[in-house]
Amino acid sequence: MSSAPHNPPFRAEHIGSLLRPDELVKKRYAVADKSASPDELVPVEQKAIKEVVKLEQECGIHSITNGEYSRHQFWGASTFFETLEGMEEVNMREGGYDQSIFRAYAPDVKSFMHAKTIANSVTVATGKIKHTGKSSFLPEFEYLKTLLPESEWKNIKLTLTSPSWYHFRYGPKKAYVNGVYENDEEYFKDVAAAYQTELKILYDAGLRNGQVDDPNLACKFVNARIHSSNSLTIPDFCSEAMLEGWKNDKENFQTADEQLQAYIKFYNDCLKRPDDFHMGIHLCRGNYIDGKHFSEGAYDRIAAKLFNDLNVSTYYLEYDTPRAGGFEPLKHLPKNKNVVLGVVTSKFPKLEDQKEMVERVYKAADYVAKGSGQSREEALQRLCVSPQCGFASHAEGNPLGYEDMKKKLQLVRSIADEVWPGQL
Repeated sequence: MSSAPHNPPFRAEHIGSLLRPDELVKKRYAVADKSASPDELVPVEQKAIKEVVKLEQECGIHSITNGEYSRHQFWGASTFFETLEGMEEVNMREGGYDQSIFRAYAPDVKSFMHAKTIANSVTVATGKIKHTGKSSFLPEFEYLKTLLPESEWKNIKLTLTSPSWYHFRYGPKKAYVNGVYENDEEYFKDVAAAYQTELKILYDAGLRNGQVDDPNLACKFVNARIHSSNSLTIPDFCSEAMLEGWKNDKENFQTADEQLQAYIKFYNDCLKRPDDFHMGIHLCRGNYIDGKHFSEGAYDRIAAKLFNDLNVSTYYLEYDTPRAGGFEPLKHLPKNKNVVLGVVTSKFPKLEDQKEMVERVYKAADYVAKGSGQSREEALQRLCVSPQCGFASHAEGNPLGYEDMKKKLQLVRSIADEVWPGQL
């Protein structure tokens, strides 16, 4: 078994999205309502990216992202899935489309119906899926390269859309219209081929650090419940109630466990890559407008499968509040993989106590050590620290200020320096 890769991930990490300046948000909305032209957005966007890269560098963050400033939302709406041949974009609030194709117990269906200036959309396959040969993510990477010396291009982190991001919200065999695909296996095969094309384009351009953002695996398959006043008032979709809803759905031809296993195989087909292409996955519990989350509960139910069967090197996990559960699932972490501990919340401005966070990192290391028969010091070499999620998965961002975000990133750096002195 090979050792866990390092640099990336770095001891002080962040998840990808950062608070967007008001000027950028307003300009993107102006383009959406046609009171401004798309050309007017470019200089505003590039100026904001330059400034946020400088902020990351000042805070000692080495996995440089563009803050997702080139996107309105974290998955890059109107980018990857929407640009594939065979995919049709559907606005779920405009009507004229049979909404019975969606799972009523899927959280995203409810959130996608919320009134917003730039409406949430989803895609459905109306023809055979194929990559066009033109990467929708490449322009983000190419612009970041202009802001950094070539020696640091390998550190640039590009956040990528989850392969199952749109698929889960559809009922069985409804992610594609009748006659296009006979089953999910055929659909998954073509989506995986599109991902392989995308990853090759990015790799050939020099990308060596990717991160898949996935609210699906954690939100849908953990053993959890919703009861927080800060969670969305929607069904208990990643709880026992959600699993019960799945069980009671007569159209389902797989159990929830079987669907999870099918997704793991699907992801592995999508994420095949060269050995020097670091790939991580952020197992998110939801990060909606005003800091709302989607789910609560530990990773216990899925940890063993995801840590051992999913072909990624690093897991970015949320551990900012008790709703995330304990560190016990880390006992399943193989020796050749990393975990980035999201112990600092990105949702609210209150700054965590550094001493307490350091102790939490050591506690997590003890569970990793116990599971692998290592010392704490050895286990620590497979751990890093970060905020639990992005600061602005959606344009409006979480309810904290720019200076609050800066202090959070600096705290992450300080925790890393105390636990791993002298390491990036």
